[in-house]
Amino acid sequence: MRRLDPPRPAAAMRPRLLTALFAVAVLTLTSAASCGADEPSIALASATLAPVTEEIDAPATVTARAAATLTAPADGTLASLRVEPGQRVRRGQVLAVVNSPSARERLRQARAALSAAKRAGGGGGGDLAGSLAGTDRAAAEAHSAARTAAKKISDPELRKALLAQVESARRQYAAAARAADRAVREVQRGVRNLNSAVGALATAQRLQAQQAYDLAKATVDALTLRAPIAGVVQPGGVSTAGSASALAGLLEAPGGLPAGLDPAVLGGAPAGPPPGVDTAVPVGGRVTAGTPVLTVVDTGELGLLAEVDETDVLLVRAGLTGTVELDAVPGATYAARVRSIDVLPSTSARGGVSYRVRLALGAGRFGEAEPAPIPRPGMNAVLRLRVREAAEAVTVPASAVFSMDGRDAVWLVRDGRADRAVVTVGVQGQDLVQIVDGVQPGDRVVVRGADQVSDGQEVG
Repeated sequence: MRRLDPPRPAAAMRPRLLTALFAVAVLTLTSAASCGADEPSIALASATLAPVTEEIDAPATVTARAAATLTAPADGTLASLRVEPGQRVRRGQVLAVVNSPSARERLRQARAALSAAKRAGGGGGGDLAGSLAGTDRAAAEAHSAARTAAKKISDPELRKALLAQVESARRQYAAAARAADRAVREVQRGVRNLNSAVGALATAQRLQAQQAYDLAKATVDALTLRAPIAGVVQPGGVSTAGSASALAGLLEAPGGLPAGLDPAVLGGAPAGPPPGVDTAVPVGGRVTAGTPVLTVVDTGELGLLAEVDETDVLLVRAGLTGTVELDAVPGATYAARVRSIDVLPSTSARGGVSYRVRLALGAGRFGEAEPAPIPRPGMNAVLRLRVREAAEAVTVPASAVFSMDGRDAVWLVRDGRADRAVVTVGVQGQDLVQIVDGVQPGDRVVVRGADQVSDGQEVG
């Protein structure tokens, strides 16, 4: 992200944004002679030894460590709400209970089917192949319904566990069904007696019934909504821009999330309505599967997500420090430290390529003493990051450096005449630029009117 400063000649034309710790007041400016009545004046200055710091600016957003929206796992009503908005909760704490008659009816039917399967000896002596096909259909329907219900559970750990349970059940049943199918075919070919086929079919039927019961019970158990993370509760979902990426942008890097917390779930919760619309579900209110009920936000450790332009990002590394200014807190400055830099780019707000840099956000202050308010996730900010520093560097004003034939240069004044000198630029500050090679301390350089100077011209 480039700072919108007025253009400066030479080194200032570089794409990076530059800021110095020391003002150009450390230089001794001298007025120079005018080379003609109609020509602008030319100013000179001496190269000096001074510290210089290079900084880049980037737009940023305050982030929470994590957020999780708890949604209704099935159609029903909100039976009870155990917390108040703004309340801090611990991980695993019961927050709400959903009453779903349809889910409980599926559990009742599954329990009855399981009891019947245990009492029965198998598929009888009739159409074994038809009985097996019916059992296969029942298993497929149970697995599909359980998978659909599991995907609507917002607790990432519980959702992952239930999906794994469904997949394990599917594999177990597939193995039992294959064994039963082989037995039935062997009976049909006369190479196995009927009892063995009936036994294999009974095993598959009992397994299917047990799985249907277990999966239905898991859905009912999920009607009790527990906090997957510790944090502060707010009603409903997240009323942001309304997409997974919008919520993901308010969170820290996936590597910083609690173990097992799936960032896709955090970002994939149903978007809330436009701002100004209350998303709270009242006790007794109707919910459908996937309706946001509560959101838990972990604000224990705030961070910053900055969009750094591709021309600057190679200067950024973990551990660099900088300062942050928030639109919401004018006059305050917050500390920040780089944690990581994304490898893949994103498209910046201005249409260029940028990379996300994730930072830890420290305390803020007004001036030297008064503490600044703690910001909230989603607040806009500007990051000023120190990327390079040089102590006791040979420096000239940034206005002294210009580009000619693709190389950086300055006008050195020797014995009253201008001499173009190719230089190597190092750390680039807003006002001062380090000259690594081509200029010595005390050398006089042109700092104003460089475009009016030519080789050998008498100056000063």
